[in-house]
Amino acid sequence: MASMRAPAVAEVLWELKRLDKVAKFTAIAERAGFSAGSNGRAMQTCLETIRKEWPHLQAWRAIRDDGTIEKDSPHKAELIAWGATLTADDASGRMNVLIDEARVMIWEDLPAAGRAAKTTA
Repeated sequence: MASMRAPAVAEVLWELKRLDKVAKFTAIAERAGFSAGSNGRAMQTCLETIRKEWPHLQAWRAIRDDGTIEKDSPHKAELIAWGATLTADDASGRMNVLIDEARVMIWEDLPAAGRAAKTTA
């Protein structure tokens, strides 16, 4: 299933890259036409595929719904260079990602999959 979802998520990441924004797992998954899954597991699986097959898509633009990354995340440097602020969350052992609200993508129209279906119908 991830192999079918990964191209849809890749399309959304390409959109985020062009707009220079980030988005939460749930928003990206909904835009791609599926559920992010429990604790974002479906999205994490898709992102693993994308990192291998399309490394230019900047998978770091996909942020967990709780707004955290692992302390030793390879995306730490990219997020900081992009302008995010990272703070340690000692309770969870993760890092909080603080981003200006204007740089977080929120889609108000149909998901990309829904738009395609509507224009071809």
